[in-house]
Amino acid sequence: MTPTTNELLVGNFMAFAVPPPPESMGEFLSGRVSVVGLISLLAAQEAETGVAVRVWENGAIAELLARAGATVPGAADASDLSVAALDAHNAQLRLLLISVHASAELEGNLALDREILSLYQAMADRRMLVLPALPGA
Repeated sequence: MTPTTNELLVGNFMAFAVPPPPESMGEFLSGRVSVVGLISLLAAQEAETGVAVRVWENGAIAELLARAGATVPGAADASDLSVAALDAHNAQLRLLLISVHASAELEGNLALDREILSLYQAMADRRMLVLPALPGA
């Protein structure tokens, strides 16, 4: 799962929501600040590409499903490009894709199986968020 920008920013908030005990303020607080910095970097990456990745992914899944002969559900509101709406449609498409994939495996349809596996890989590649190497780590 790739967290959404919203989930990442809530994580930042939670990192500072409960103050540490006074005896652990030094290193503990320094560690929290580092974590918040990393989460912010991930949020920036997700904000930059999140909507475009979801639009691509929904289209790629729908296209593959149509070629496989499945009835592809449309988005509730195709003009709604919010992450929540795109994720809701994505969930529908993924459930159908899993069903089509299971059928392809049962039927021994290796071509469709490989095509679906390739799509899974492309989806994972596009959703990847990258943590930098930290100095001194």
